[in-house]
Formats: sequence, structure tokens, C-alpha cells
Amino acid sequence: MKLKCLLVDDEPPALDVLESHIGTVEGLELVAKCHNAIQAFGVLQEKPVDLMFLDIKMPKLLGTDFLRTLRHPPKVIFTTAYRDYAVEAFELDAVDYLMKPISLERFLKAISKVMKVENSIVLEDRTYQPNKEAFLYFRVDRKMVKVLTDEILYVESLKDYIKIITTSEAKPLVVKQSISALEEMLPEANFLRIHRSFIVALDKIRSYTATHLSVEGTELPIGRLYSHQIAKALKVNL
Repeated sequence: MKLKCLLVDDEPPALDVLESHIGTVEGLELVAKCHNAIQAFGVLQEKPVDLMFLDIKMPKLLGTDFLRTLRHPPKVIFTTAYRDYAVEAFELDAVDYLMKPISLERFLKAISKVMKVENSIVLEDRTYQPNKEAFLYFRVDRKMVKVLTDEILYVESLKDYIKIITTSEAKPLVVKQSISALEEMLPEANFLRIHRSFIVALDKIRSYTATHLSVEGTELPIGRLYSHQIAKALKVNL
């Protein structure tokens, strides 16, 4: 099921950029484009909206003030050229705060946060990910590649790049991104940082020792600084 998106911005070029970015993500559907808060209010009364990309400095009504008028607002990602409203935006429970011009990479990171919230439920003190179709997009060789999170075995850091090993791709995917940024995007109940250079899928771990984990036949090192959280996640003593 696709997330229905509403764009609200008084600058046509900004709307065009966001529309283009939305078109790259299979899980998103553009419902409408509005040039001000008044138009957006009308759309929200008539159509279901899951996610609103909301500019802040607009004529007639600021985006932040508009959001306060909504009794049951959709999830919101603020899009703006001004840093001054960041604290206020997050006090309004915004999912993210994007600074213009908005790159595709930064857009996808914001969308991943939304997907993480949409596809998860709280179970005791951990977040459980029931949706096997949760996915992320990565730029590989000038194209965007869709990767189901359930198919990821592990991720290895290669300085400014990461190597993603999956069950579906014959070769690892090499992506220009930091491993820490990817760690923020992955559902925390399903993935575990075991070393400064490795993240593994918890359900793909086949065996372990005090110094190594085996993921589908590949041995990966356990970093000394990560052993405590690994033991906690696996409910064992390392």
C-alpha cells in the first residue's frame, strides 16, 4: 500500500523537485500539489493523506502555524530554506526537516524514517517489524536500486562507502554512504551494529562466539565496544 503524499509550497520549482523525487520511490503516491496552506486545507478535507511535505515561509499562513490548526494531521516533513524553525518543527512532531535545495539522497533518508514508523509496532520494550515488504532505495551505478530490508544479510563499511550483502543479489551492492547513516535508517529491532565496520540482520545470525558471529556462513568480527549490546540483543553472555 502506497503512502499518499501532499506537497505544499509557494515555489513551483520546489514542487517540481519534490514531485520528481516522489516519482523515484515505488511506495509513494502524489495526491496533490498546493501553493499555500489554504489550498492544502481543502485537499485534506477531501482526500486521504499519509504524508505532507510542508514549506514554512508561505503567503497568508506559515507552515508551522497551519500545522497547529489541524486536529488530526498526517505525518509531516518540513521543507524550507530557513534553519530558524527547526526546533519549532520538531516540537510539532515533524518526521524530518529538509533544507532546500533538497537532494535525492537526503529525501530518501527522510522517507526511510517515515517507512520505519509506518511499518513498525511497539512490542514490550523493542520495536517489532512485521512487514516483510519494507524496503530502502540506494543509488548504485547511477540508478536507484530497491532493496527489501528482509533480504539484507549484513553491511560492511568501506571508508566513504558501504557494501550491502543480500540474499537476492549475486554481487554486493556498493553505495556511497556512511554505515552510521544507514544504521539510522534500518529498523533497530531487526539489525544490530556488531563492529564499527559491520551491521548484521539479527534473524540471519547462525552462530556466535565471544569474538565472531556467523551470518549465513560468513564469519564477522565482534567489536569489543559492541559486545554488551550484542549480548543484550541475543540474550546471552559473551
